[in-house]
Amino acid sequence: QVQLVESGGGLAQPGESLRLSCVAFGSVYRANLMGWYRQAPGKQRELVATMTGDGMTNYADSVKGRFVISRDNANNTVYMRMNSLKAEDTAVYYCIARVFASGATSWFTYWGQGTQVTVSS
Repeated sequence: QVQLVESGGGLAQPGESLRLSCVAFGSVYRANLMGWYRQAPGKQRELVATMTGDGMTNYADSVKGRFVISRDNANNTVYMRMNSLKAEDTAVYYCIARVFASGATSWFTYWGQGTQVTVSS
């Protein structure tokens, strides 16, 4: 059993920064892709940023140059530093991890419960 636990969301003013964290708990044998998606009210869930186990990153165009994703592979943790926040960054942010669990026979993609980020003055 694998669970993703997110933290770090909250309220920020435009131009401020927040940092999100996500830890994969449980019987994680190996975690490959980890990252973040978000879903704003009335919109579809969209990719924000991901990072592979060997450090390759992928960012949405809307956050390039503002958000920075990083990982602690030893602790199955992914972070995202969100700088220069804008009102349009307001959304529920979901952690994602592609994990090979101990005793499993294949990779599986897990999702966190989501953490709210609100950017407002």
